Amino acid sequence: MQIEYRKTYSPALQRDMEIKVYGHTGQPCLVFPCQDGRYYDFENFGMLPHCQPYIDQGRLKLYCVDSIDRETWSAASEPPYDRVRRHEAWFNYLIEELYPSAMQETGWPHRAMTMGFSMGAMHAVNTLFRRPDLFDTVIALSGAYQPEHFLGDYMDEVVYRNSPVSSIRGMPHGHPWIELLNTCKIVICVGQGAWEEEMLASTRLLDRALYEKGIHAWFDYWGTDVSHDWPWWHKQLPYFLSKVME
Repeated sequence: MQIEYRKTYSPALQRDMEIKVYGHTGQPCLVFPCQDGRYYDFENFGMLPHCQPYIDQGRLKLYCVDSIDRETWSAASEPPYDRVRRHEAWFNYLIEELYPSAMQETGWPHRAMTMGFSMGAMHAVNTLFRRPDLFDTVIALSGAYQPEHFLGDYMDEVVYRNSPVSSIRGMPHGHPWIELLNTCKIVICVGQGAWEEEMLASTRLLDRALYEKGIHAWFDYWGTDVSHDWPWWHKQLPYFLSKVME
């Protein structure tokens, strides 16, 4: 398997950003780490073997991105206005810098994919929901999809854009994104066991919001023994990946 570490300067963030890339060609997939996580977590927590068959076949190329959650969602002592705008700069880095590079080097003729766990699931869903013209597949495991968990009752237009539950609820019927989202493979899974309470409640809200807008997605609620932890994501990822890669 071709593996590459990269460190490049981001104009959007005005700093260097690190990523790790796995594979030589195929559908580009942005992989988001858990809250405050790093680009190497996916490999270090043993998730890579679940993707390796598709990588070796030239069907999938992973771009494991670095988070800046410590400067945004996790920076509780900073003003919400500044935190969410720093997050928006990170989103612009993904869309304007990383995505075009991935598409160019793979030569992929279709849309890309996103994937994430815990906080990374929110990033993965948010990225596809905001740009279904660029992404057509998401696997999101154990995510919370509302900024209230981090920002309290603070809301402005930038928070709204980065709140999957709010932005879907507020999307007018007939919006062109609805038709486009219905061409996507949207997989959202959560357990009902330890440490999943907050994620379960948020997932149900997102489930309802999509249903009310006529947006089709696969919501899968696993059992009361399924906790918010890597051993379960090790079981869930290969199961769902096999479905979306059929």
